[in-house]
Amino acid sequence: MNRPPRILVFDSGLGGLTVFAEIVKIRPGADYVYCADDAGFPYGSWKEPELVDRVMKVMERLIAEHAPDMVVIACNTASTLVLPCLRARWPEIPFVGTVPAIKPAAEHSRSKMISVLATPGTVARDYTQNLIAQFAAHCRVALVGSTTLARLAENYMHHGSVCDEEIAAEIAPCFQETDGRRTDVVVLACTHYPLLLDAFQRLAPWPVEWIDPAPAIARRADQLLAGRFGRDESERCVAPGRAVFTSGAAPAPQLRETLARYGLAAK
Repeated sequence: MNRPPRILVFDSGLGGLTVFAEIVKIRPGADYVYCADDAGFPYGSWKEPELVDRVMKVMERLIAEHAPDMVVIACNTASTLVLPCLRARWPEIPFVGTVPAIKPAAEHSRSKMISVLATPGTVARDYTQNLIAQFAAHCRVALVGSTTLARLAENYMHHGSVCDEEIAAEIAPCFQETDGRRTDVVVLACTHYPLLLDAFQRLAPWPVEWIDPAPAIARRADQLLAGRFGRDESERCVAPGRAVFTSGAAPAPQLRETLARYGLAAK
């Protein structure tokens, strides 16, 4: 290919920027479109049939408008539910999903006590239960479904501030002790959550390993692109990526500045 690949990174909001940033490190020369379905945010509370229908309709418009060479679903809640439908509808386009990093968590844990911090939707998915049964059956796994952390992360990206008390209350159930053992690994199973990692580390009752799946997702995307587009030899981003919001609302100045730090210009 004589042109760079066009990569569409999709999330319900701004959490997918954590994945986007890791992909850009490996593929700085790609042509990027970042889409935040802010009109549908948050996904964690949607019922499954309605969420499938929502994502499929939004993706129909995005693919028609942007013709991506790859789509990265940078959202655990959507990935654990909608990926099979997306791949069946557009078999010619590689879709890379985001799923809870339960396997590496089980491998890294010394106490064999891990927590999965996710949205209620991801916690409830059979997909998540199957990952636990397959990779962490020998561990004590606490599933912690937060109803507010994604919104707190979204507010942080828009306004630059966090509420320590709210964050501390949401992560507290991740920290468990039993029989002289305690949680030593926490899976960040929502792409919004790494945006709050500094606060998590500061407010945690004891040190743990926080597992962010974004670097692994980026490596997978790069592997799939390499066969068709070769290696990316660019030293820096060729041009700003585009940020698209399904609500059609113009980003406020502070959010525009945040997007610019990621190398994105709001459409």
